[in-house]
Amino acid sequence: MSEKDPKAETDWQRRRRLAEVFGEVLPDVTGDEREPGERSGDGGPGESASDRWLKSQVPPHHG
Repeated sequence: MSEKDPKAETDWQRRRRLAEVFGEVLPDVTGDEREPGERSGDGGPGESASDRWLKSQVPPHHG
């Protein structure tokens, strides 16, 4: 009986506890807020490696 009663926890305490466990759920800047061509993962403008790979996999009759 040493567990805390979850109903006694306030909303901000619950959010803080969840943030400690799972971290930030949403990024600070979403994809639609960035400039076209700006990537968050590779640090520079242009296509990412995964974009290039995906485009290279398109069959000739779909290109």
